[in-house]
Amino acid sequence: MPQAVEHHGRPASPGLAAGPLVFLDRPRETRRASGDPAREREALLSAIAESIEAIRALADRAGGDAADILEFQVAMLEDETLAAPAIARIAASIDAVTAWTETIAAQIGDYESSDDEYFRARAADLRDLRDEVARRLCGEAEVALPEGAILTGEDVTPSRFLSVDWSRGGGIALFAGSPSSHVAMLARSRGVPMIVGLGALDLSDHQAAIVDAYAGRVILSPRDEHLSEYETARSDEAGRTGIEGEAALRPASTKDGVPVSVMINVAGPEELDRLDPAICDGIGLVRTEFLFHHGVPDEETQFRAYRRILEWAAPKPVVLRTLDAGGDKPIPGLTIDGESNPFLGTRGIRLCLARPDIFRIQLRAMARAAVHGNAKIMLPMVTVPAEIDQAAALLDEVVAQLAAEGIRHARPPLGIMVEVPAVAVVPDLFARAAFFSIGSNDLTQYVTAAARDVGAVSALVDPGHPAVVALVARVVDAGLRLGIDVSLCGDMGGDPRHIPALMAAGLRSVSVAPPQVGRTKLAIAAADSQ
Repeated sequence: MPQAVEHHGRPASPGLAAGPLVFLDRPRETRRASGDPAREREALLSAIAESIEAIRALADRAGGDAADILEFQVAMLEDETLAAPAIARIAASIDAVTAWTETIAAQIGDYESSDDEYFRARAADLRDLRDEVARRLCGEAEVALPEGAILTGEDVTPSRFLSVDWSRGGGIALFAGSPSSHVAMLARSRGVPMIVGLGALDLSDHQAAIVDAYAGRVILSPRDEHLSEYETARSDEAGRTGIEGEAALRPASTKDGVPVSVMINVAGPEELDRLDPAICDGIGLVRTEFLFHHGVPDEETQFRAYRRILEWAAPKPVVLRTLDAGGDKPIPGLTIDGESNPFLGTRGIRLCLARPDIFRIQLRAMARAAVHGNAKIMLPMVTVPAEIDQAAALLDEVVAQLAAEGIRHARPPLGIMVEVPAVAVVPDLFARAAFFSIGSNDLTQYVTAAARDVGAVSALVDPGHPAVVALVARVVDAGLRLGIDVSLCGDMGGDPRHIPALMAAGLRSVSVAPPQVGRTKLAIAAADSQ
Protein backbone atom coordinates (compact mmCIF):
# COMPACT_ATOMS: atom_id res chain seq x y z
CA MET A 1 0.00 0.00 0.00
CA PRO A 2 1.46 3.42 -0.93
CA GLN A 3 2.31 5.88 1.80
CA ALA A 4 -0.08 8.71 2.59
CA VAL A 5 1.00 11.93 0.86
CA GLU A 6 -0.26 15.43 1.62
CA HIS A 7 -0.39 18.24 -0.94
CA HIS A 8 -1.58 21.83 -0.72
CA GLY A 9 -3.33 24.04 -3.25
CA ARG A 10 -5.85 26.89 -3.27
CA PRO A 11 -9.43 26.47 -2.03
CA ALA A 12 -11.90 27.15 -4.85
CA SER A 13 -15.12 25.90 -3.26
CA PRO A 14 -15.32 25.10 0.46
CA GLY A 15 -16.19 21.68 1.80
CA LEU A 16 -14.93 18.21 2.67
CA ALA A 17 -14.94 15.05 0.60
CA ALA A 18 -13.35 11.60 0.67
CA GLY A 19 -13.57 8.88 -1.91
CA PRO A 20 -11.95 6.99 -4.78
CA LEU A 21 -9.66 8.93 -7.10
CA VAL A 22 -10.69 9.27 -10.75
CA PHE A 23 -7.97 10.60 -13.05
CA LEU A 24 -9.55 12.77 -15.72
CA ASP A 25 -6.64 12.84 -18.15
CA ARG A 26 -6.70 9.15 -19.00
CA PRO A 27 -5.44 7.91 -22.39
CA ARG A 28 -8.08 7.91 -25.11
CA GLU A 29 -9.24 4.71 -26.78
CA THR A 30 -8.05 4.19 -30.33
CA ARG A 31 -10.27 4.18 -33.39
CA ARG A 32 -9.74 2.17 -36.54
CA ALA A 33 -9.62 4.60 -39.47
CA SER A 34 -11.61 3.69 -42.59
CA GLY A 35 -8.97 4.96 -45.02
CA ASP A 36 -11.73 6.69 -46.99
CA PRO A 37 -11.60 10.52 -46.71
CA ALA A 38 -15.32 10.81 -47.49
CA ARG A 39 -16.25 8.40 -44.70
CA GLU A 40 -13.81 10.06 -42.28
CA ARG A 41 -15.30 13.47 -43.07
CA GLU A 42 -18.80 12.15 -42.47
CA ALA A 43 -17.70 10.53 -39.21
CA LEU A 44 -16.31 13.84 -37.95
CA LEU A 45 -19.39 15.83 -38.94
CA SER A 46 -21.64 13.25 -37.27
CA ALA A 47 -19.56 13.37 -34.08
CA ILE A 48 -19.81 17.17 -34.04
CA ALA A 49 -23.58 17.02 -34.56
CA GLU A 50 -23.95 14.45 -31.77
CA SER A 51 -21.82 16.62 -29.48
CA ILE A 52 -23.99 19.67 -30.18
CA GLU A 53 -27.11 17.68 -29.36
CA ALA A 54 -25.59 16.25 -26.17
CA ILE A 55 -24.29 19.62 -24.93
CA ARG A 56 -27.66 21.25 -25.62
CA ALA A 57 -29.44 18.53 -23.66
CA LEU A 58 -27.01 19.00 -20.78
CA ALA A 59 -27.62 22.77 -20.90
CA ASP A 60 -31.37 22.24 -20.71
CA ARG A 61 -30.97 20.01 -17.64
CA ALA A 62 -28.47 22.29 -15.94
CA GLY A 63 -30.23 25.62 -16.49
CA GLY A 64 -29.01 28.96 -15.15
CA ASP A 65 -25.38 30.03 -15.49
CA ALA A 66 -24.33 26.49 -16.40
CA ALA A 67 -26.51 26.64 -19.49
CA ASP A 68 -24.89 29.94 -20.51
CA ILE A 69 -21.45 28.30 -20.43
CA LEU A 70 -22.61 25.30 -22.46
CA GLU A 71 -24.46 27.41 -25.03
CA PHE A 72 -21.18 29.19 -25.68
CA GLN A 73 -19.64 25.82 -26.50
CA VAL A 74 -22.54 25.00 -28.82
CA ALA A 75 -21.96 28.28 -30.63
CA MET A 76 -18.30 27.37 -31.11
CA LEU A 77 -19.14 23.93 -32.51
CA GLU A 78 -21.75 25.38 -34.86
CA ASP A 79 -19.18 27.75 -36.32
CA GLU A 80 -18.01 25.93 -39.44
CA THR A 81 -14.62 27.65 -39.32
CA LEU A 82 -13.73 25.61 -36.20
CA ALA A 83 -13.75 22.30 -38.08
CA ALA A 84 -12.59 23.60 -41.46
CA PRO A 85 -8.86 22.86 -40.90
CA ALA A 86 -9.75 19.33 -39.76
CA ILE A 87 -11.83 18.79 -42.91
CA ALA A 88 -8.84 19.91 -44.96
CA ARG A 89 -6.56 17.46 -43.12
CA ILE A 90 -9.01 14.62 -43.76
CA ALA A 91 -8.99 15.48 -47.46
CA ALA A 92 -5.21 14.96 -47.28
CA SER A 93 -5.83 11.38 -46.06
CA ILE A 94 -5.46 12.00 -42.32
CA ASP A 95 -7.91 10.06 -40.15
CA ALA A 96 -10.76 11.95 -38.45
CA VAL A 97 -9.52 11.64 -34.85
CA THR A 98 -6.01 12.83 -35.67
CA ALA A 99 -7.30 15.59 -37.93
CA TRP A 100 -9.69 16.86 -35.26
CA THR A 101 -7.30 16.66 -32.29
CA GLU A 102 -4.42 18.24 -34.23
CA THR A 103 -6.68 21.06 -35.42
CA ILE A 104 -8.03 21.83 -31.97
CA ALA A 105 -4.57 21.44 -30.40
CA ALA A 106 -3.27 24.11 -32.76
CA GLN A 107 -6.14 26.43 -31.87
CA ILE A 108 -5.67 25.79 -28.16
CA GLY A 109 -2.03 26.73 -28.55
CA ASP A 110 -2.97 29.92 -30.37
CA TYR A 111 -5.48 30.83 -27.66
CA GLU A 112 -3.09 30.08 -24.80
CA SER A 113 -0.32 32.17 -26.36
CA SER A 114 -2.58 35.11 -27.13
CA ASP A 115 -1.93 38.49 -25.52
CA ASP A 116 -5.69 38.75 -25.13
CA GLU A 117 -6.95 37.41 -21.79
CA TYR A 118 -10.35 36.58 -23.28
CA PHE A 119 -8.83 34.16 -25.79
CA ARG A 120 -6.57 32.57 -23.18
CA ALA A 121 -9.66 31.88 -21.07
CA ARG A 122 -11.44 30.21 -24.01
CA ALA A 123 -8.76 27.53 -24.29
CA ALA A 124 -10.60 25.54 -21.60
CA ASP A 125 -13.74 25.47 -23.75
CA LEU A 126 -11.72 24.24 -26.73
CA ARG A 127 -10.23 21.41 -24.67
CA ASP A 128 -13.75 20.44 -23.64
CA LEU A 129 -14.91 20.36 -27.27
CA ARG A 130 -11.81 18.48 -28.40
CA ASP A 131 -12.46 15.70 -25.91
CA GLU A 132 -16.23 15.58 -26.45
CA VAL A 133 -15.98 15.15 -30.23
CA ALA A 134 -13.01 12.77 -30.05
CA ARG A 135 -14.83 10.60 -27.52
CA ARG A 136 -17.77 10.24 -29.90
CA LEU A 137 -15.49 9.51 -32.84
CA CYS A 138 -13.90 6.71 -30.83
CA GLY A 139 -17.25 5.35 -29.70
CA GLU A 140 -16.33 5.77 -26.04
CA ALA A 141 -19.10 5.55 -23.50
CA GLU A 142 -19.19 8.09 -20.68
CA VAL A 143 -17.18 6.66 -17.81
CA ALA A 144 -19.44 5.79 -14.88
CA LEU A 145 -18.01 7.35 -11.75
CA PRO A 146 -17.94 5.53 -8.43
CA GLU A 147 -20.04 7.12 -5.71
CA GLY A 148 -18.29 10.03 -4.01
CA ALA A 149 -15.46 10.15 -6.56
CA ILE A 150 -12.65 12.68 -6.25
CA LEU A 151 -11.94 13.99 -9.75
CA THR A 152 -8.33 14.91 -10.36
CA GLY A 153 -6.19 15.99 -13.29
CA GLU A 154 -4.95 19.13 -14.99
CA ASP A 155 -8.39 20.71 -15.12
CA VAL A 156 -12.05 19.72 -15.33
CA THR A 157 -14.25 20.93 -18.16
CA PRO A 158 -17.69 22.49 -17.59
CA SER A 159 -19.51 19.69 -19.41
CA ARG A 160 -17.69 17.03 -17.39
CA PHE A 161 -18.54 18.79 -14.15
CA LEU A 162 -22.19 19.14 -15.10
CA SER A 163 -22.49 15.50 -16.13
CA VAL A 164 -21.72 14.32 -12.57
CA ASP A 165 -24.44 13.63 -10.01
CA TRP A 166 -22.90 15.55 -7.12
CA SER A 167 -25.78 14.65 -4.81
CA ARG A 168 -23.87 11.42 -4.11
CA GLY A 169 -20.90 13.37 -2.73
CA GLY A 170 -17.45 13.76 -4.21
CA GLY A 171 -14.99 16.55 -4.82
CA ILE A 172 -12.39 17.99 -7.18
CA ALA A 173 -8.61 18.31 -6.78
CA LEU A 174 -6.87 19.89 -9.78
CA PHE A 175 -3.25 20.29 -10.73
CA ALA A 176 -4.02 23.69 -12.32
CA GLY A 177 -7.33 25.60 -12.54
CA SER A 178 -8.49 28.87 -11.01
CA PRO A 179 -10.76 29.76 -8.06
CA SER A 180 -12.43 32.28 -10.38
CA SER A 181 -13.10 29.87 -13.26
CA HIS A 182 -16.54 28.96 -14.51
CA VAL A 183 -16.25 25.48 -13.00
CA ALA A 184 -15.24 26.91 -9.61
CA MET A 185 -18.30 29.16 -9.69
CA LEU A 186 -20.48 26.16 -10.53
CA ALA A 187 -18.87 24.15 -7.73
CA ARG A 188 -19.63 26.87 -5.18
CA SER A 189 -23.24 27.16 -6.33
CA ARG A 190 -23.67 23.37 -5.91
CA GLY A 191 -21.65 22.93 -2.75
CA VAL A 192 -18.96 20.74 -4.36
CA PRO A 193 -15.57 20.86 -2.54
CA MET A 194 -12.86 21.96 -4.96
CA ILE A 195 -9.12 22.68 -4.74
CA VAL A 196 -6.99 24.09 -7.57
CA GLY A 197 -3.29 24.77 -8.16
CA LEU A 198 -1.93 21.57 -6.57
CA GLY A 199 0.81 21.21 -9.17
CA ALA A 200 1.46 17.98 -11.03
CA LEU A 201 0.79 15.12 -8.64
CA ASP A 202 2.28 11.66 -8.89
CA LEU A 203 -0.84 9.54 -8.64
CA SER A 204 0.97 6.22 -9.06
CA ASP A 205 -0.75 3.54 -6.98
CA HIS A 206 -2.98 6.06 -5.19
CA GLN A 207 -6.58 4.93 -5.23
CA ALA A 208 -8.31 7.26 -2.78
CA ALA A 209 -8.06 10.77 -1.38
CA ILE A 210 -9.42 13.22 1.15
CA VAL A 211 -10.18 16.77 0.01
CA ASP A 212 -10.22 19.50 2.65
CA ALA A 213 -11.27 22.49 0.55
CA TYR A 214 -11.40 24.74 3.59
CA ALA A 215 -7.65 24.45 4.09
CA GLY A 216 -6.73 23.66 0.46
CA ARG A 217 -5.34 20.27 1.49
CA VAL A 218 -5.43 16.91 -0.30
CA ILE A 219 -4.33 13.64 1.31
CA LEU A 220 -3.60 10.77 -1.09
CA SER A 221 -3.97 7.21 0.21
CA PRO A 222 -5.19 8.38 3.63
CA ARG A 223 -4.53 6.16 6.66
CA ASP A 224 -6.99 5.28 9.39
CA GLU A 225 -5.96 8.29 11.48
CA HIS A 226 -6.63 10.62 8.52
CA LEU A 227 -10.03 9.06 7.95
CA SER A 228 -10.83 9.43 11.63
CA GLU A 229 -9.90 13.13 11.48
CA TYR A 230 -12.00 13.46 8.36
CA GLU A 231 -15.07 11.95 10.03
CA THR A 232 -14.66 14.35 12.95
CA ALA A 233 -14.35 17.27 10.55
CA ARG A 234 -17.44 16.09 8.65
CA SER A 235 -19.36 15.94 11.90
CA ASP A 236 -18.26 19.50 12.70
CA GLU A 237 -19.21 20.55 9.17
CA ALA A 238 -22.68 19.02 9.56
CA GLY A 239 -23.06 21.00 12.76
CA ARG A 240 -22.05 24.18 10.96
CA THR A 241 -24.52 23.39 8.18
CA GLY A 242 -27.29 23.13 10.74
CA ILE A 243 -26.23 26.40 12.34
CA GLU A 244 -26.09 28.07 8.92
CA GLY A 245 -29.56 26.75 8.11
CA GLU A 246 -30.93 28.31 11.28
CA ALA A 247 -29.05 31.56 10.66
CA ALA A 248 -30.46 31.76 7.14
CA LEU A 249 -33.96 32.18 8.58
CA ARG A 250 -32.96 35.08 10.87
CA PRO A 251 -32.47 38.74 9.89
CA ALA A 252 -28.84 39.71 9.43
CA SER A 253 -27.08 42.32 11.54
CA THR A 254 -23.49 43.16 12.42
CA LYS A 255 -21.90 42.47 15.80
CA ASP A 256 -22.82 45.99 16.92
CA GLY A 257 -26.43 45.61 15.81
CA VAL A 258 -26.51 47.33 12.41
CA PRO A 259 -29.05 45.59 10.12
CA VAL A 260 -27.82 44.26 6.76
CA SER A 261 -30.00 43.09 3.87
CA VAL A 262 -29.09 39.66 2.48
CA MET A 263 -30.70 38.84 -0.86
CA ILE A 264 -30.14 36.01 -3.33
CA ASN A 265 -28.93 35.68 -6.91
CA VAL A 266 -31.16 33.63 -9.20
CA ALA A 267 -30.46 32.24 -12.67
CA GLY A 268 -33.91 30.83 -13.36
CA PRO A 269 -37.30 30.30 -11.70
CA GLU A 270 -36.67 26.57 -11.20
CA GLU A 271 -34.09 27.45 -8.51
CA LEU A 272 -36.89 28.86 -6.36
CA ASP A 273 -38.85 25.61 -6.17
CA ARG A 274 -36.68 24.28 -3.34
CA LEU A 275 -36.13 27.58 -1.49
CA ASP A 276 -38.02 29.18 1.38
CA PRO A 277 -38.56 32.92 0.73
CA ALA A 278 -37.96 33.48 4.46
CA ILE A 279 -34.19 33.02 4.01
CA CYS A 280 -33.72 36.28 2.10
CA ASP A 281 -34.71 39.93 1.94
CA GLY A 282 -35.49 39.64 -1.73
CA ILE A 283 -33.75 38.77 -4.99
CA GLY A 284 -30.85 41.07 -5.73
CA LEU A 285 -30.06 39.66 -9.17
CA VAL A 286 -32.13 37.74 -11.71
CA ARG A 287 -29.90 36.67 -14.58
CA THR A 288 -32.41 36.86 -17.42
CA GLU A 289 -30.03 35.13 -19.85
CA PHE A 290 -31.69 31.82 -18.91
CA LEU A 291 -34.53 32.76 -21.28
CA PHE A 292 -32.22 33.25 -24.26
CA HIS A 293 -30.46 29.88 -24.37
CA HIS A 294 -32.07 28.88 -27.66
CA GLY A 295 -32.50 32.29 -29.23
CA VAL A 296 -34.62 35.33 -28.50
CA PRO A 297 -37.81 34.53 -26.53
CA ASP A 298 -41.10 36.27 -27.23
CA GLU A 299 -42.73 38.75 -24.86
CA GLU A 300 -45.22 36.27 -23.38
CA THR A 301 -42.50 33.74 -22.51
CA GLN A 302 -40.50 36.41 -20.72
CA PHE A 303 -43.57 37.83 -18.94
CA ARG A 304 -44.52 34.44 -17.49
CA ALA A 305 -41.00 33.79 -16.20
CA TYR A 306 -40.61 37.22 -14.59
CA ARG A 307 -44.10 37.01 -13.06
CA ARG A 308 -43.32 33.65 -11.47
CA ILE A 309 -40.15 35.03 -9.85
CA LEU A 310 -41.86 38.21 -8.65
CA GLU A 311 -44.77 36.31 -7.12
CA TRP A 312 -42.39 33.99 -5.26
CA ALA A 313 -40.63 36.92 -3.61
CA ALA A 314 -43.57 39.33 -3.13
CA PRO A 315 -43.64 41.77 -1.44
CA LYS A 316 -39.85 41.71 -1.25
CA PRO A 317 -37.86 43.44 -4.03
CA VAL A 318 -36.70 41.59 -7.14
CA VAL A 319 -33.96 43.06 -9.32
CA LEU A 320 -34.40 41.96 -12.93
CA ARG A 321 -31.15 42.45 -14.83
CA THR A 322 -31.65 43.19 -18.50
CA LEU A 323 -29.94 40.86 -20.93
CA ASP A 324 -26.22 40.56 -20.21
CA ALA A 325 -25.28 38.76 -23.42
CA GLY A 326 -21.88 38.98 -25.05
CA GLY A 327 -18.51 38.18 -23.55
CA ASP A 328 -18.63 34.45 -22.82
CA LYS A 329 -22.43 34.34 -23.30
CA PRO A 330 -23.09 34.53 -27.06
CA ILE A 331 -26.61 34.24 -28.44
CA PRO A 332 -26.87 33.15 -32.09
CA GLY A 333 -28.39 35.86 -34.21
CA LEU A 334 -28.00 38.50 -31.51
CA THR A 335 -24.44 38.84 -30.26
CA ILE A 336 -21.69 39.94 -32.62
CA ASP A 337 -19.41 37.25 -34.02
CA GLY A 338 -15.70 37.79 -34.49
CA GLU A 339 -15.05 40.56 -31.96
CA SER A 340 -11.38 40.55 -31.01
CA ASN A 341 -12.25 40.84 -27.31
CA PRO A 342 -15.94 40.25 -26.53
CA PHE A 343 -15.43 40.98 -22.81
CA LEU A 344 -14.55 44.54 -23.79
CA GLY A 345 -16.89 44.67 -26.76
CA THR A 346 -20.60 44.88 -27.48
CA ARG A 347 -22.05 43.23 -24.40
CA GLY A 348 -24.64 44.05 -21.74
CA ILE A 349 -26.41 47.39 -22.16
CA ARG A 350 -24.24 48.14 -25.20
CA LEU A 351 -25.76 45.21 -27.05
CA CYS A 352 -29.30 45.98 -25.86
CA LEU A 353 -29.10 49.55 -27.10
CA ALA A 354 -27.65 48.33 -30.41
CA ARG A 355 -30.69 46.02 -30.75
CA PRO A 356 -33.62 48.14 -29.50
CA ASP A 357 -36.12 45.76 -31.15
CA ILE A 358 -35.01 42.98 -28.78
CA PHE A 359 -34.61 45.36 -25.84
CA ARG A 360 -38.16 46.72 -26.16
CA ILE A 361 -39.61 43.21 -25.93
CA GLN A 362 -37.74 42.53 -22.70
CA LEU A 363 -38.72 45.90 -21.19
CA ARG A 364 -42.39 45.33 -22.10
CA ALA A 365 -42.34 41.92 -20.41
CA MET A 366 -40.71 43.37 -17.30
CA ALA A 367 -43.17 46.27 -17.08
CA ARG A 368 -46.11 43.86 -17.42
CA ALA A 369 -44.73 41.52 -14.77
CA ALA A 370 -44.03 44.41 -12.39
CA VAL A 371 -47.68 44.56 -11.26
CA HIS A 372 -47.22 41.09 -9.71
CA GLY A 373 -44.50 42.08 -7.24
CA ASN A 374 -41.86 44.60 -6.26
CA ALA A 375 -39.79 44.81 -9.43
CA LYS A 376 -36.67 46.80 -10.20
CA ILE A 377 -34.80 46.83 -13.51
CA MET A 378 -30.99 46.81 -13.61
CA LEU A 379 -28.73 47.64 -16.56
CA PRO A 380 -25.43 45.71 -16.88
CA MET A 381 -22.11 47.05 -18.19
CA VAL A 382 -23.09 50.73 -17.94
CA THR A 383 -20.10 52.92 -18.77
CA VAL A 384 -21.49 56.39 -19.47
CA PRO A 385 -24.59 58.23 -18.13
CA ALA A 386 -26.07 58.49 -21.64
CA GLU A 387 -26.72 54.72 -21.56
CA ILE A 388 -29.07 55.21 -18.61
CA ASP A 389 -30.89 58.00 -20.47
CA GLN A 390 -31.31 55.88 -23.60
CA ALA A 391 -32.60 52.90 -21.62
CA ALA A 392 -34.97 55.12 -19.63
CA ALA A 393 -36.35 56.60 -22.85
CA LEU A 394 -37.04 53.11 -24.22
CA LEU A 395 -38.68 52.08 -20.94
CA ASP A 396 -40.90 55.18 -21.01
CA GLU A 397 -41.80 54.39 -24.62
CA VAL A 398 -42.92 50.82 -23.89
CA VAL A 399 -44.82 51.93 -20.78
CA ALA A 400 -46.72 54.45 -22.90
CA GLN A 401 -47.47 51.73 -25.47
CA LEU A 402 -48.80 49.38 -22.79
CA ALA A 403 -51.01 52.15 -21.41
CA ALA A 404 -52.36 52.88 -24.89
CA GLU A 405 -53.09 49.18 -25.39
CA GLY A 406 -54.89 48.93 -22.06
CA ILE A 407 -52.46 46.30 -20.71
CA ARG A 408 -51.74 46.19 -16.96
CA HIS A 409 -48.24 47.36 -16.21
CA ALA A 410 -46.00 49.37 -13.89
CA ARG A 411 -42.81 51.33 -14.48
CA PRO A 412 -40.10 49.79 -12.26
CA PRO A 413 -37.20 51.95 -11.02
CA LEU A 414 -34.15 51.76 -13.27
CA GLY A 415 -30.77 51.09 -11.65
CA ILE A 416 -27.33 50.03 -12.83
CA MET A 417 -24.62 47.49 -12.15
CA VAL A 418 -21.34 49.02 -11.06
CA GLU A 419 -18.86 46.68 -12.70
CA VAL A 420 -16.97 48.96 -15.09
CA PRO A 421 -14.22 50.89 -13.28
CA ALA A 422 -15.29 54.09 -15.04
CA VAL A 423 -18.50 54.03 -12.97
CA ALA A 424 -16.87 53.02 -9.68
CA VAL A 425 -14.27 55.79 -9.93
CA VAL A 426 -16.80 58.61 -10.51
CA PRO A 427 -20.17 57.27 -9.30
CA ASP A 428 -21.54 60.80 -8.84
CA LEU A 429 -21.86 61.08 -12.62
CA PHE A 430 -24.51 58.34 -12.49
CA ALA A 431 -26.82 59.98 -9.95
CA ARG A 432 -29.79 59.51 -12.29
CA ALA A 433 -29.73 55.76 -11.52
CA ALA A 434 -32.38 54.62 -9.03
CA PHE A 435 -29.91 52.25 -7.35
CA PHE A 436 -26.38 50.84 -7.64
CA SER A 437 -25.51 47.14 -7.52
CA ILE A 438 -21.78 46.44 -7.47
CA GLY A 439 -20.90 43.49 -9.70
CA SER A 440 -17.84 42.29 -7.85
CA ASN A 441 -16.81 39.55 -10.28
CA ASP A 442 -16.37 41.70 -13.37
CA LEU A 443 -15.24 44.74 -11.40
CA THR A 444 -12.43 42.67 -9.89
CA GLN A 445 -11.20 41.28 -13.21
CA TYR A 446 -11.34 44.71 -14.86
CA VAL A 447 -9.55 46.43 -11.97
CA THR A 448 -6.82 43.78 -11.74
CA ALA A 449 -6.56 43.33 -15.54
CA ALA A 450 -6.66 39.56 -14.99
CA ALA A 451 -9.23 37.22 -16.54
CA ARG A 452 -11.00 35.08 -13.98
CA ASP A 453 -10.77 31.94 -16.15
CA VAL A 454 -7.00 32.04 -16.69
CA GLY A 455 -5.20 29.88 -14.15
CA ALA A 456 -1.82 31.55 -14.69
CA VAL A 457 -3.13 34.88 -13.38
CA SER A 458 -5.80 33.56 -11.00
CA ALA A 459 -3.90 34.77 -7.93
CA LEU A 460 -4.33 38.34 -9.20
CA VAL A 461 -8.13 38.08 -9.45
CA ASP A 462 -8.59 38.95 -5.80
CA PRO A 463 -11.79 40.71 -4.66
CA GLY A 464 -9.91 41.62 -1.48
CA HIS A 465 -7.38 43.68 -3.44
CA PRO A 466 -7.18 47.11 -1.76
CA ALA A 467 -8.10 48.79 -5.04
CA VAL A 468 -11.34 46.78 -5.31
CA VAL A 469 -12.25 47.42 -1.67
CA ALA A 470 -11.50 51.13 -2.10
CA LEU A 471 -13.82 51.32 -5.10
CA VAL A 472 -16.59 49.56 -3.17
CA ALA A 473 -16.22 52.13 -0.38
CA ARG A 474 -16.23 54.93 -2.93
CA VAL A 475 -19.52 53.74 -4.42
CA VAL A 476 -21.09 53.29 -0.97
CA ASP A 477 -20.05 56.83 0.04
CA ALA A 478 -21.52 58.22 -3.17
CA GLY A 479 -24.75 56.35 -2.55
CA LEU A 480 -25.05 57.91 0.91
CA ARG A 481 -24.44 61.41 -0.48
CA LEU A 482 -26.85 60.96 -3.37
CA GLY A 483 -29.56 59.05 -1.51
CA ILE A 484 -29.08 56.00 -3.76
CA ASP A 485 -29.32 52.46 -2.38
CA VAL A 486 -26.16 50.40 -2.90
CA SER A 487 -25.93 46.61 -2.89
CA LEU A 488 -23.29 44.12 -4.03
CA CYS A 489 -23.84 40.95 -6.02
CA GLY A 490 -21.16 38.44 -6.91
CA ASP A 491 -18.84 36.06 -5.11
CA MET A 492 -17.30 38.72 -2.88
CA GLY A 493 -20.54 39.21 -0.94
CA GLY A 494 -20.84 35.50 -0.15
CA ASP A 495 -17.22 34.99 0.95
CA PRO A 496 -16.79 35.29 4.75
CA ARG A 497 -13.20 36.45 4.24
CA HIS A 498 -14.41 39.67 2.62
CA ILE A 499 -17.44 40.43 4.80
CA PRO A 500 -15.49 42.47 7.43
CA ALA A 501 -14.04 44.74 4.74
CA LEU A 502 -17.44 45.19 3.10
CA MET A 503 -19.09 46.07 6.41
CA ALA A 504 -16.27 48.48 7.26
CA ALA A 505 -16.77 50.09 3.85
CA GLY A 506 -20.35 50.85 4.85
CA LEU A 507 -22.08 48.31 2.63
CA ARG A 508 -25.46 47.29 4.04
CA SER A 509 -26.84 45.02 1.35
CA VAL A 510 -25.41 41.93 -0.38
CA SER A 511 -26.86 39.44 -2.82
CA VAL A 512 -25.38 35.94 -2.80
CA ALA A 513 -25.93 32.43 -4.12
CA PRO A 514 -28.74 30.74 -2.13
CA PRO A 515 -26.46 28.11 -0.50
CA GLN A 516 -24.31 30.93 0.90
CA VAL A 517 -27.08 32.82 2.75
CA GLY A 518 -26.60 31.24 6.20
CA ARG A 519 -22.81 31.44 6.06
CA THR A 520 -23.00 35.07 4.94
CA LYS A 521 -25.37 36.03 7.77
CA LEU A 522 -23.07 34.38 10.33
CA ALA A 523 -20.06 36.26 8.92
CA ILE A 524 -22.00 39.53 9.10
CA ALA A 525 -22.93 38.80 12.72
CA ALA A 526 -19.23 38.41 13.55
CA ALA A 527 -18.20 41.67 11.86
CA ASP A 528 -18.21 45.25 13.11
CA SER A 529 -20.10 47.85 11.10
CA GLN A 530 -17.04 50.10 10.81
